[in-house]
Amino acid sequence: MILLACTSFISQAQTDSTRAQADSTTKLKFKIGLYYNSYLNYYGRTDNLHSSGFFPMAELWFKRKFYINAAPIFTNNSVSGTQYAGTVTTAGYLVNRKKSSTHIYLVKPIYKDNSQLVQSALKAQLAASFTKLTKVINFTMGADVKFSGSTDYGANAGLDHILRKQFPGKVVLVVDPSFYVYAGTQRYTQTRYEKNGFLFFPGIEKEITEEVKKFNLLSYEASVPVIVAKGKWMLLATPSFVVPQNLVTIPDRPDLSESGKAMFYLTAGVKLSL
Repeated sequence: MILLACTSFISQAQTDSTRAQADSTTKLKFKIGLYYNSYLNYYGRTDNLHSSGFFPMAELWFKRKFYINAAPIFTNNSVSGTQYAGTVTTAGYLVNRKKSSTHIYLVKPIYKDNSQLVQSALKAQLAASFTKLTKVINFTMGADVKFSGSTDYGANAGLDHILRKQFPGKVVLVVDPSFYVYAGTQRYTQTRYEKNGFLFFPGIEKEITEEVKKFNLLSYEASVPVIVAKGKWMLLATPSFVVPQNLVTIPDRPDLSESGKAMFYLTAGVKLSL
């Protein structure tokens, strides 16, 4: 069975916002935001209730490079209504230069025991990414380590192109068409049958169940982050289309199988810098 991890849209939103509007020279900055996700998923993998979610987030930045944030997550669906699922905390280092961007962060989620989030098995995640910025297209490569009952590894690669427009009244518009590929280790049980026959003796057929670990392609995802910034306010919206790959299915055990499909979803929010 695959070990699932926390989605990265919290850190992705912060990376995009930093590109959209330069931070002031203040050594300490506090930001608050409220975000909504129309279809909670992990690399296209979902629960069976088609849950949406929303989360407030508080961020504290030190010298424009180091940050910590916390976001309580609330899920909503037609069966369970609105429920508190847990809190995700992140500590990171983010540096944007003229020709490159580096992001290193540690995610520590604290989920409820009965959380419906697909990634609720995660105990911690350490991730890093590097982006090469050019005038034509940006190239990103990243890797992560996920800690749960065991250790799993992930990797991603992406392309994007930032379009930035300044309007009267110090209004900034940023549009960033992006395409990413995600891969990672998967763990699941596999049953096979072997016969121990010899020459003309048919032997006995045995059922052998073993744990399998593979590094597989997990999903393709295309998105178009849009940011509008004015003064201390920022509006963010990211329509996305995700195509999951290599879903783990176990015969006659839908409770242990992954559920997912190609789908559109939207992440949107508002942020205020204090």
